[in-house]
Amino acid sequence: MTVTRIVHVALWTADLDRLAAFYERVFAAHAGARYESRRRPGFVSRFITLTDGPAIEIMQAPWLGPAGDPSAERPGYAHIAIGLGSIGAVDRLAADAEREGFLASAPRRTGDGFYEAVLTDPDGNLIEITA
Repeated sequence: MTVTRIVHVALWTADLDRLAAFYERVFAAHAGARYESRRRPGFVSRFITLTDGPAIEIMQAPWLGPAGDPSAERPGYAHIAIGLGSIGAVDRLAADAEREGFLASAPRRTGDGFYEAVLTDPDGNLIEITA
C-alpha cells in the first residue's frame, strides 16, 4: 500500500504579506520567500511551514474579488485543521484569539470526538485548532 500525506494546502488571499505575518505570529510558522510568476503576471505566492505536517501555499493575484465583499467571488478554502497537540494548547490559543478578536467558535468537543476551536484569519477563512 502506498503511504500518502498532504504536502501542502493552497489558499488564495487578498494580502499575501498580511496573511504570512498572521501565520508567523499566531502559529510560529516560517514564511518562505515570495515567488512571482513570469508565466502568469500578477501571481505571487509564498509557502508557510508549520512545526510539523504539510505546508500552506498562500497565493495572491489581481483577478480575485475583494476579501471584504460578500457578493464577490472570493476564492479560498473551507477550512484547514491545525493540530496543537493538547487541549491546554487549544484553550490557550483560543483565549488569545478571543482577546484579539479572531475567535469564531469557542473550544468544544465535537460529535465525532475532536476537541477544537475555530479561528478566522485576516481574510475571514476558518482555521480549526485541534488537540
